[in-house]
Amino acid sequence: MKSITLGAAVILATVGSCFAAEGPGAHFIENWDLNGDGAVTAEEARERRGNVFASFDANDDGFLDAEEYVLFDEARAQDQAENEPKGMGKGARNPANGMRLEVNDIDGDGKVSEVEFLDNAASWIKMIDRNGDGVVTVADFGPRG
Repeated sequence: MKSITLGAAVILATVGSCFAAEGPGAHFIENWDLNGDGAVTAEEARERRGNVFASFDANDDGFLDAEEYVLFDEARAQDQAENEPKGMGKGARNPANGMRLEVNDIDGDGKVSEVEFLDNAASWIKMIDRNGDGVVTVADFGPRG
């Protein structure tokens, strides 16, 4: 069984941390925008989610089971506590919420397959995309979104 590595911690930091010094959403965009155009597409999110999944699938069985999810949830909660201003990012559109087991366990079997986790990227982007333009930019964060 592999342990959560420093790489996993770095990847996780991109999941829950969305409020950088430059303003709400800047850190999220910096870490999820793979081509550097200032917008995160569903395709970019799918690719990055693959990295996240691989980092937390400790037994390499293609699933994040309840035990692995406990570690994932704890790491995500710690990252949020360290990186989000008080009172921000707790709502339904918080990107970290799209990583929860209950959101990604599409078939309800108590674990999340790699396919479920990757296939949920498009709906995750849609959840964060407040202005409905099909991508996530810094305009989708903050009080007005």
